[in-house]
Amino acid sequence: MHRHIRPTLAAGTLALLLMAPLAQAASAALDGSGRADAAAATDRMIIKYRNGSAAASTPSLSTMSSAHAVVNSAGAQMTRLRSNGLAAHVMALDRSLSTDTVRALAQEIMRRDSNVEYAEPDLRMQIQLVPNDPSYLSQWHYSEATAGLNLPTAWSTSTGSGVVVAVVDTGYRPHADLATNILAGYDFVSTTAVGNDGDGRDASALDPGDGVAAGECGTGTSAQASSWHGTHVAGTIAALTNNATGVAGVAFGAKVLPVRVLGKCGGYTSDIADGLLWAAGGTVNGVPSNTTPARVINLSLGGSGSCGTTMQNAINGARAKGAVVVVAAGNSAGSALSATPANCHGVTTVAAANRSGGRAYYSNYGANVDVAAPGGDMRSAATNGILSTLNTGTGAPGADSYAWYQGTSMATPHVAGVAALMIARNPALTVEQTESLLRSSVRSFPASCSGCGTGLLDATLAVTAAGAATVPAVAAVAEVEPNGTVAAAQAVSAAVAVVSGSLSASSDLDLYRVTLPVGKTLTARLTPAATANHNLVLYNSAGSALVSSSNSGLGAVDSVVYSNNGTATATYLVGVRYGSGATAASYTLQLSQ
Repeated sequence: MHRHIRPTLAAGTLALLLMAPLAQAASAALDGSGRADAAAATDRMIIKYRNGSAAASTPSLSTMSSAHAVVNSAGAQMTRLRSNGLAAHVMALDRSLSTDTVRALAQEIMRRDSNVEYAEPDLRMQIQLVPNDPSYLSQWHYSEATAGLNLPTAWSTSTGSGVVVAVVDTGYRPHADLATNILAGYDFVSTTAVGNDGDGRDASALDPGDGVAAGECGTGTSAQASSWHGTHVAGTIAALTNNATGVAGVAFGAKVLPVRVLGKCGGYTSDIADGLLWAAGGTVNGVPSNTTPARVINLSLGGSGSCGTTMQNAINGARAKGAVVVVAAGNSAGSALSATPANCHGVTTVAAANRSGGRAYYSNYGANVDVAAPGGDMRSAATNGILSTLNTGTGAPGADSYAWYQGTSMATPHVAGVAALMIARNPALTVEQTESLLRSSVRSFPASCSGCGTGLLDATLAVTAAGAATVPAVAAVAEVEPNGTVAAAQAVSAAVAVVSGSLSASSDLDLYRVTLPVGKTLTARLTPAATANHNLVLYNSAGSALVSSSNSGLGAVDSVVYSNNGTATATYLVGVRYGSGATAASYTLQLSQ
């Protein structure tokens, strides 16, 4: 085994806190890699125009004049880079501005132009780990009774065979202890400087390294060796096992789909969202179809702030394709409600536990955390971290190696791997069932872990529960009019229901009332007739809109996902509105929780 040496890294309080800090630095805002806080500034914006508007189909200086005027008022210029997989425009600014400034500009763009469905900063996100000196002793995080995953007995029932797990990350190295479990992925990094491979998007998800020189990620940032983060995450999920070499993977019978979205200084939300959507089998302009769609998607990355519309829509699209999305809670030792995509709806958010079974000192926590898994704490010894596959290169790739890392980045693939074991055991599991069983297949915390979800994930309990689960009955529900007001909203009580309804005029609104217990996630999927375009809106019990979906095109499918992260059962109204096309047309609305 190669010994991979990494320096101890300093980290400060972040706006984009992504890696478990080993120390606090009082100077410039840095993430745990010693790089600049990537959320402090961005040179991109995402703008989505409403269906039927001129700028939606023909973006130009004239059709987007209002947006350009707003950006010009801040002394910047804006050019269009491309459309993303959600039919929004990715816009480049000629210089970096603070995230708060770009967010304010986006809000002004929406205020001035009613044709803008949404506008938001294209945030940079980064990996969530802290590397340290590696040393192989044993993978305590799989088998120790105190805080381990209880894997050995689970493997007697399932190894994850036949399941694809996407690792949306820095790409991969063809490590000898991993390579035969790697599928052909894709590189979604669209910027040459970030990609570090001499081009933009391409069919190679190989990781060329993400090491940076001092100042490369912003003024005052330190030099940092390449992390090989995606390779470490992939090894935890599916390193080769029973091959008398190296380490084991949680779901070593599964295949890993590498989706490269991060490079030097992190990666942009627009690239991550496209990679996420493609991983599940969605369509992204200019990218070949994914012939091996993932049933599980691992996102060991993140940033600070609220969940953006671009990211939420990508998650909705992935779930609609049948993918379970597992996300790191973040490493700022604060509220996971302030970390994204951990605070998006429809994801399984993972906190990190230490070897004693308590909350790791760096791990985020909060009402949106679903479950905890081993993430490690290397302050006293490297061997208290998570051991997986790596590479010796400090810049460009070197030799295969193994290393101990710590972070919610490391906890997340434990959960993604268990999800793969569950789905291999019972391929009929729905997204909602898999998420629910992950939350319920836990042991009590042996040490303090407030805000870490329902408990420590137990692989054996999860696989056993998956085997016993049955496909939920689907209730057929016919629309009953009138149902166009809060008071008259039609109640739908089944856990899974398919509503058959219709709109009679462009002013028609159909409302369906659903009750959602604490910790549950509601998924609504609207399919209109081929002659119409309908929009989907989720309201609170008082009738105020919470989230919506309005994909363009006749017959276009819309979906929304919403989680009850509160402390009591909540009531929501699912609304179907006219968008375009035939004013009188039928639809089907699937509701599941």
